[in-house]
Amino acid sequence: MKPFDQSGAFRPTAAEVSVRRLAVRGAGVTVLSSIVGLPIQMIATVVLARLLTPADFGVVTMVTTFSLLLMNFGGNGFTEAVIQRDTISHALISNLFWVNVGMGVLLTCAFAAAGSLMARFYGDPNVAHVAAGVSLTIFFTSTSILHLALLRRAMSFSTVSAIDVLARIVSVAVSIALGWTGWGYRALVAGAIAQPICQSVGAWLLCRWIPSFPRRVDGTGSMVRFALSVYGRFSVNYFARNMDNLLVGWRFQAQSLGFYKKAYDLFALPASLLVTSLTGVAVSALSRLNGNSAQYRRYFLSALEVLAFVGMGLAAYLTLVGKDLIRLLLGPGWESAGRIFTFFAPGIGAMLLYGTHGWIHLSIGRADRWFRWGIVEFVVTGLLFIGGLAWGPVGIAVAWAASFWILAIPGLWYAGKPINIWLPRYWQVAHPKSSFEQCHPFSRCRVQVRSHYASLQLPCCLPFCIPVRSSCCTKDTHPSIRLLGFCRRWCHGANSLGHPRW
Repeated sequence: MKPFDQSGAFRPTAAEVSVRRLAVRGAGVTVLSSIVGLPIQMIATVVLARLLTPADFGVVTMVTTFSLLLMNFGGNGFTEAVIQRDTISHALISNLFWVNVGMGVLLTCAFAAAGSLMARFYGDPNVAHVAAGVSLTIFFTSTSILHLALLRRAMSFSTVSAIDVLARIVSVAVSIALGWTGWGYRALVAGAIAQPICQSVGAWLLCRWIPSFPRRVDGTGSMVRFALSVYGRFSVNYFARNMDNLLVGWRFQAQSLGFYKKAYDLFALPASLLVTSLTGVAVSALSRLNGNSAQYRRYFLSALEVLAFVGMGLAAYLTLVGKDLIRLLLGPGWESAGRIFTFFAPGIGAMLLYGTHGWIHLSIGRADRWFRWGIVEFVVTGLLFIGGLAWGPVGIAVAWAASFWILAIPGLWYAGKPINIWLPRYWQVAHPKSSFEQCHPFSRCRVQVRSHYASLQLPCCLPFCIPVRSSCCTKDTHPSIRLLGFCRRWCHGANSLGHPRW
């Protein structure tokens, strides 16, 4: 695609293609790519857990705790600025490109130089070697940020998803191949570098845009300020979300951090599939509805309702089977990760709901409010982590789950205040079909499986139990109906894929 015409103006999507249709297509493609990405991630988890040790995962996590913050400098900032702004031009985006790449070079050099300091902090000399390699991911990521942002603004989510899936496949293949030959933690570093390289090549090939040299253009300063506000909020949130890795690695060393990280990865997977992957679609669609508050509220609350319905049942299921699921996926020697996960799982439903508050802040252009709320989130989460540290990784897991339940309601209320989404509306669409209520059908719909993983006998028909119970045993049948309707719409969108006309 060519995002700009001869005059340098951005080519808008065709007027006759509705936002709803594009959003449904985008959601379909994005969810489909997440579904494709799930087995890729599972294969990587299962194979690498048998090729590498918990300490290998732990030492890499010690470094990525810091590097991911710098990798996301442009991805959480310039991406939202490009999507949310009413009008953009070739010259304006070129300026942003050079600002982003310049910062990428500086951050890459600074992070590589800081490797020895991190090694002293953790007391592990391997940390310095990992930091030198992982620093390259910062630069390579910066080269594709603006190209991917232009594709998202054009709602070409199929292209973005294809790039992401291919990059993941390459990354996993590199890590497994090198892990098989005995590279140890270096295999994970090589896979981490391969992914942004592949993303950059794909973005430049499929978004046929070459930036011009920087020059003075009106709007550059305002977009940079908006991006910095978004990144500031992301940074505060990032420290809150990664303080756990920092504390566990510092207090309990690499092996305990390896167990903890694998449990956390499974805990965060539902949000990655259902919230994070749809953020680009949601922000793009909702940004175009700012002039129609009623329609905006209807679209957002419908999405929230589906997430609430799915999330509460998923939390109940994974709380029951999490320990055996970890053992099945990772094999012997990872039992500690399974125990940690059972304390994570009760927070999954609240995590899905809370993750949507950023959709509102970004789509209405209020990154400043998002940043302020991030400070509140940082304080609350940090206090909970410090309180849970005395109980080890399990205490941190409990703190995580509790933080989402504490923050979800006030966070959504604060985000929705500028567009008049009040607490009663949230409660109406997202009140818990409590985990215990949704678990009840397990006692009647159990499928016996001959396996020593006893708890995995419970819920093979989970996807069917919840809709049947909700529609047959309660008067409030609309979540089931909306869930089925949502699946029908996005499947239709995925089957009728096509790029919007220019």
